[in-house]
Amino acid sequence: MTNLSVNINKIATLRNARGGSYPSVVEAAINCQRFGADGITIHPRPDERHITKKDVWDIKPIITTEYNIEGYPSSDFIKMVIEVKPEQVTLVPDGPDVITSCAGWDTIKFQDLLKAIIAEFKEAGIRTSVFLDPKIDIIEGAKLCGTDRIELYTEEYTTQYIIDKKKAILPYIEAANKATELGLGINAGHDLSLENLKYFAKEIPNLAEVSIGHALISDAIYLGLENTIQMYKRLL
Repeated sequence: MTNLSVNINKIATLRNARGGSYPSVVEAAINCQRFGADGITIHPRPDERHITKKDVWDIKPIITTEYNIEGYPSSDFIKMVIEVKPEQVTLVPDGPDVITSCAGWDTIKFQDLLKAIIAEFKEAGIRTSVFLDPKIDIIEGAKLCGTDRIELYTEEYTTQYIIDKKKAILPYIEAANKATELGLGINAGHDLSLENLKYFAKEIPNLAEVSIGHALISDAIYLGLENTIQMYKRLL
């Protein structure tokens, strides 16, 4: 069974648009878990455009499932994650000016960097995942970095799904098979939705977790948060 981790960044975006504390990201995390989410994902950025450092700490005590913190491994980020000790940290190569994650790591070019950072997190007892494109050499590089899991960057799949879903899924199946062969856990995320999730989850072997935020929170505006989470869960 594939776990659903709900990314609540958009709740923080809505709160920050008006100022104040409503809607509460803590209440959102509590309710997402109560409604069936298997985890909570956040991506704190240096400019605090959505999730703030305070949010990171405020959410931690109410986690009853798994806490996944995404981010670029700056020294401040590494320090914060080691102090908070989430169940999982997902490393992304985003610079501070990037609106949303738009590329995976080059695990060959940045192998030494990733190896050192992953070792720090593993020493702290935190499971590691590396965000990457579905390329065999990149997955082999991830294994050499020492990560526990990979997160497949799914934008290409979601873009091509409406054109030719069988062709769109092929690189991801090959990537998942290689990851399994190498003993790596498999996560996935980015633009997965009610439209394209079921096929992806059915075709990808050993898919441990999907992390979904933008589409799920957008659907919840019309369908309700509890109903939406249950709809996504039924696709996994």
